[in-house]
Amino acid sequence: MSEPVLELQKLQTWYNEGNHVLSGFSLQLWPQEVVGLIGLNGAGKTTFLKTLSGLHEKFRCDGIRLHGQPAAFRDKGFKLCRYTVFAEDNSFRYFTFREYLSYVVAAYKKELPDVAGLVEGFHFESYVNTLLKDLSTGNRKKVFLMTAFALRPELLLLDEPVNGLDFQSTEYLYQLIGGYKEHGTVLFSSHILESITLTSDRVLVLEKGQLRRSFEGEEINATNIREALQDEKEP
Repeated sequence: MSEPVLELQKLQTWYNEGNHVLSGFSLQLWPQEVVGLIGLNGAGKTTFLKTLSGLHEKFRCDGIRLHGQPAAFRDKGFKLCRYTVFAEDNSFRYFTFREYLSYVVAAYKKELPDVAGLVEGFHFESYVNTLLKDLSTGNRKKVFLMTAFALRPELLLLDEPVNGLDFQSTEYLYQLIGGYKEHGTVLFSSHILESITLTSDRVLVLEKGQLRRSFEGEEINATNIREALQDEKEP
């Protein structure tokens, strides 16, 4: 059996010492899988993705391994294998999509890809030369999603990727996520059950900073996940 792309042992994160957001959080991500992360508001989903992305520094972890080798979230090698699309991102406001894509591709030391299919799929033809600051929330989200799927990192991290998208773009995004396994591994958080059940090979339920349940294969359905989330609400 192949080794995990990423393995974490007992990750802890906090904003105020003594009040942990994540505690005892252990995880393995395998090659060519789509993993959905779901939990109630405040469960720690966004904090986890920010920590993986090197943007949250208040953490401890007993072990971080990338392809079986010790790693750190801010190591150059780790950065070059992952790309994150956040739920909200107001950076690079004075870049156009094409300028931003060129910048990212150069930073990741890759050749500029053909994005015609992505632009058409997201119905973005009229906005490719528009500054990000002048785009709607949904179209700004499309810029980062198109960049992510054009870049094809080995580990693609998506935080609430459906937020702000229109119906057609949401359907297209589901296709992209479902087909991404030939390029790498996807870990995404969502509060929308449809996005989880339609695309995930594995679903992780995050409760009060810990992974409490996981579902695979035929276990992944709206009923099971609703019941798991309902259990979280009970005292």
